[in-house]
Amino acid sequence: MTSTRGRVAALLGAVAVVAGTTLAGPAATASAEPRHRPGGGITGQAPCPDAPEFTCGSITVPLDHSGATPGTLQLDVATTGNADAPKGDLLFLTGGPGQPGVPLMRRIASKLTPVLKDYRLVMYDQRGTGRRALQCPGLQADMGSSDLAVPREQSIADCATALGPNARYYGTADTVGDIDLLRQALGDHRLTLDGVSYGTFVAERYALAHPAHVERLVLDSVVPQGGYDPMDLVALPATARVLRAACQATGCTTDPAADLSATVRQYGDGAQILDALTSYEFTDPNYGGVPEALHAAAGGHPEKLQAFIDDVHKGDAAPAEALSQGLHAATLCADGRYPWGSADTPVEGRAAALERTRQDLTAEQTWPYDPATATGLGSLLVCLDWPREPVPPLPPAHRKLPNVPVLLLGGGRDLSTPNEWLYQEAKSAHDPQIVIVPGAAHSVQTRAADPAGRQAVYDFLLK
Repeated sequence: MTSTRGRVAALLGAVAVVAGTTLAGPAATASAEPRHRPGGGITGQAPCPDAPEFTCGSITVPLDHSGATPGTLQLDVATTGNADAPKGDLLFLTGGPGQPGVPLMRRIASKLTPVLKDYRLVMYDQRGTGRRALQCPGLQADMGSSDLAVPREQSIADCATALGPNARYYGTADTVGDIDLLRQALGDHRLTLDGVSYGTFVAERYALAHPAHVERLVLDSVVPQGGYDPMDLVALPATARVLRAACQATGCTTDPAADLSATVRQYGDGAQILDALTSYEFTDPNYGGVPEALHAAAGGHPEKLQAFIDDVHKGDAAPAEALSQGLHAATLCADGRYPWGSADTPVEGRAAALERTRQDLTAEQTWPYDPATATGLGSLLVCLDWPREPVPPLPPAHRKLPNVPVLLLGGGRDLSTPNEWLYQEAKSAHDPQIVIVPGAAHSVQTRAADPAGRQAVYDFLLK
């Protein structure tokens, strides 16, 4: 779900439907209040040090939103200067989990320029990211900017020890609580949310928890509200579709899916290949050179494929301030549902449950990879021995998003968050607008060469 993977009108009627059950007191007069207020709850406001055209400050949030465990956290916030923007605040949610928001403010603002006369852009550093990132040096060195690389067991253990029992307070439910406090600090009754990758999951979970406080949703490179699949049983078969589409577009003459299957059967390197492909899509959505490398490997000559994998990983290094692998692990382990259960399942017996799952998986479920690929991904294995901790309940599986405008945006060659996930989440929206950009990969708004996705966002937000 990371940026390398990983892997919001006519709302008054909708508010009226839920106001009686979800809001009290002030909600009854919300329609009489200004749609937007300057938001004095953000403290220390001053020009951002590295981007003085924006305003930076911070909010204070509880470590534990239940109040049972004392402590607070500071979250950095950046905004554009137009506090009186007619359409209110647009909160842009970055990916990961583990990416900050504030350091990306200038880049995101440049992509959203056509709407910034109507919206004040807001970005913030999710708890455990940015200059206050959770630090797990071993895990950071092992995984860099990858979701799927398999870290050393000692690195996982060291990270869990460093974070201690407070690791449980870095799940998505805690981030959702933080966003509602940010909304209040901004002085907003409702927010427009634009999420990319893991940011879509956060946006969906916020909308489910606080439906009356959402104006509209942009979901780019969609993770469904039920959460990501740690075995990637959607991404595995999606690889065949994506590679064949790229091959057809570039005129290659082989079948990369069949060659990938033969390679995995021969060398057992499916997890490595998937990791490399989901990183390479950011460099080249055409996957140039991949069909040729797979064809050679399938024919008994894996040298070109191994060189491709090695070359991709040369760019994997990332400091925790850019993508905190400690936060990534803490969030995935708090949120995830695995073959053994959840983080609240005793550690003893998890490995046996995972092995039983591997044996039960069929070739059809994982083709063109194999069952060992599905159970050998770093995003799953990092949580295998993660210390036991209580986990929040999942929202009801069939609960719909609030009845607000929803745009779902995907790249036709995205392996990190395949289009199949987008269509799955679309079933939870009341009247979804779906835009798939052919030839684009992950993070359409910020990375696609084709401007169609960005234009769809502008049109959607300015309605």
